Amino acid sequence: MSANKVKVALIGAGGWGLQHARIFQSREDIDFCAIVGRNSEKTQARAAKFGVNAYTDIGDMLDKERPELVSLCLPNQNHFEATLKVIQDGYPLLVEKPLVFDLKEADTLLAEAAKRELFFAINFNHRYAKPVQLAYEAIRAGKLGELTLASWRFGGDGASDHAHANLIETQCHGFDMLEHLCGQVESVMAEMTDKTGGGLRTMSIALKFANGAVGSIIGTYDSSYAYPDTHRVELDGTGGRAVIHDTVKRYTYHPSGSELGETWEAGYFNDMDREFHRTFDKHMDDMLRAFREGRQPPIHASAGRRALQLAYAAIRSYETGRRVRVDEIE
Repeated sequence: MSANKVKVALIGAGGWGLQHARIFQSREDIDFCAIVGRNSEKTQARAAKFGVNAYTDIGDMLDKERPELVSLCLPNQNHFEATLKVIQDGYPLLVEKPLVFDLKEADTLLAEAAKRELFFAINFNHRYAKPVQLAYEAIRAGKLGELTLASWRFGGDGASDHAHANLIETQCHGFDMLEHLCGQVESVMAEMTDKTGGGLRTMSIALKFANGAVGSIIGTYDSSYAYPDTHRVELDGTGGRAVIHDTVKRYTYHPSGSELGETWEAGYFNDMDREFHRTFDKHMDDMLRAFREGRQPPIHASAGRRALQLAYAAIRSYETGRRVRVDEIE
């Protein structure tokens, strides 16, 4: 690694991969060298847009470019083989959520990375939204008192051939954020429905936290991201209530029993905190700082394994009709 720049390659030429490329090209501390994609024509066009080299073979790119950090942004169900290839070739990496869809695959990736002492980060970028950071600070400062209730609702439209796609690839953000804010979930109880015929796309999950609080996750692909408040997080405690609206739109806090509270919304010129995509820019700031300093990433890939474990606890609860302790899921 040079004193000034980290050489970075991107695997993935899709929609969210565009955000990876945007960030890598815009940063003066990154030498963005290559994009790998499955479709040659599409990859060539994306690479030309950002002035980097195009490849359709991961091994070929790694051999020729020798990046210092590899970022992977692939279709949700196609993460394992490409990620394992990068790890086994010994490259530090950032991956998109979900880590994988299978716990054994998650364990393989984490074990192989640990064996090589690799930097292994995952992009749970919701943590970097300003309202989420304000809620985190309020909880740590004791403004909410003892937490009693935490609810997450996130609903939009989506399609997949995996029966539990919404739960694993989208509500992973809910599992991660609620544990980030409130501590570990101890047990879950779940209801799900296939009412629209596209898999178990809509779910309601009751949570019991290790600290005694309770909570819920409501998620769906049978809604629309166009609706206001498509995402809402409420955190109640003995000292007050905090609410996160649409991830980046608004944060409110009310002391216990008070009609008078506090509200944060991005100001007129504050595009950085107003735009959802910029949560990734903020995560990248922290991640690259940790990488340069030889520290563990701010969000280790093990957080992806944890979210998947919670998802499988919910699946078992739905299938068995009982409350499931998370530690039952290996």
